[in-house]
Amino acid sequence: MGWAIVLGLAAASFVALWRFGKLPRGGLELIGAALLVGVAGYAWQGSPGLAGSPKSPSEGHRLPDADFAKSQEFALGRVGSDADILTAADNLHQRGLDAYAIATIKAGLEKHKRSADLWVGLGNALTIYADGAVTPAARLAFQRAADIQPEHPGPSFFLGLAQAQAGQIDQAERTWRALLVRAPADAPWRAQIEEKLRMLEMMRAQQGGMP
Repeated sequence: MGWAIVLGLAAASFVALWRFGKLPRGGLELIGAALLVGVAGYAWQGSPGLAGSPKSPSEGHRLPDADFAKSQEFALGRVGSDADILTAADNLHQRGLDAYAIATIKAGLEKHKRSADLWVGLGNALTIYADGAVTPAARLAFQRAADIQPEHPGPSFFLGLAQAQAGQIDQAERTWRALLVRAPADAPWRAQIEEKLRMLEMMRAQQGGMP
């Protein structure tokens, strides 16, 4: 069973990078070689015959990726190759394969370096990988998206989401209120931000009522 999982993951990773990364032939050969090295390393040090020990996913693996999947208004591209890449990455997140999701988005960025959607997706993926912490790399990815497309709501939305999950209520409120200030009056996502701010107020009230 262990071998089937390892080989299946290797094959899925290669197909995802080939399908969405649009790498040159030489790049695909390098990726294939790297995956073979990984399988060889597993054969050398792994223990495929041992029984599995299932582990529940951490809290950081739920809210960010679920919100990204459900909040399509925060990704400007609904169709096309960028949307396909983000969908593939989200499917990997849902299976707990966060590192593969990051690799999938990075492969897409090799082809579409100025895709604000992909930079937002990378920042979100890096945040999920860090269990909800906004690492310097994630912050840089969000900033790249904002630089490319200043009106994109994604960077501020997901930054505020990570801050809220980390208990940084004041920072999250500032981030989301600043987003609302510059948002068009008819932005379809204004209602969701306003709802998030109401949730922050509830969290603040609950914290204030704790002994």
